[in-house]
Amino acid sequence: MDLGLDGRVAVVTGASKGIGLAITRALVAEGVRVFAGARESSEQLDELAEQGSVQPVLVDLSTAAGPAELVAVALKGGGVDILVNNVGQVSPRLNGFLMVTDDQWLHSINLNLMAAVRTTRAALPAMLAAGRGVIVTTSSVNAFLPDPGVIDYSAAKGALTNFCKALSKEVGPSGIRVNTVSPGPVATDLWLGTSGVAEEVGRASGRTPETVAQEAADMSVTGRFTRPDEVAALVVMLASDRATGNVTGSDFVVDGGLTTET
Repeated sequence: MDLGLDGRVAVVTGASKGIGLAITRALVAEGVRVFAGARESSEQLDELAEQGSVQPVLVDLSTAAGPAELVAVALKGGGVDILVNNVGQVSPRLNGFLMVTDDQWLHSINLNLMAAVRTTRAALPAMLAAGRGVIVTTSSVNAFLPDPGVIDYSAAKGALTNFCKALSKEVGPSGIRVNTVSPGPVATDLWLGTSGVAEEVGRASGRTPETVAQEAADMSVTGRFTRPDEVAALVVMLASDRATGNVTGSDFVVDGGLTTET
């Protein structure tokens, strides 16, 4: 199916690895020019850049100015038709709520919520002027499945999903669609890499990272983690007016049946 995205311009945050890299790759495959925001590039992102449809923009999206810097580069390079708020981070809190510091709370809220708020604030005026635009944000099942082991992350993602729903009601009449995608565990370095969730939980509990990961996978009906490209395919579909032109204010769960209600 031709999604009608050829020639569009997108901004993707957290684009150098994991889900963000997969989204960038999937958008490029549909003919989209991508401004890929990340604090550091990666070999895979550089390879995409060499093909000519991706421009890495190295900014710190956790700062107040970073998101606007990213969007400014995109606006100079052709505008912003699609915004994918993907940047985020999770750190397991294995010693209980009382041991989570203010700095840890603020870091999680800043990167998982405020980076999306700031990037959206920078991109929205151009979309409003054009009378169209799409914003897709990577949230998490933890937005509605609170977990004490990631208590600050869960709270930030809950706020993120709420923000996107509220915004969809404001900007929908102006031709701008806003949706969220909420994955469960995804096979990325965030979960499976060095110092990822599986390794940190395993170290604290005396189990191997492989055991922790398998236990997490077994909680899903499908018995496996979601692949980054599966999340990316859904994001690209939501970016298409042809495929989902009247879909806004919705949250799409990609978790292999992990959650039974939302």
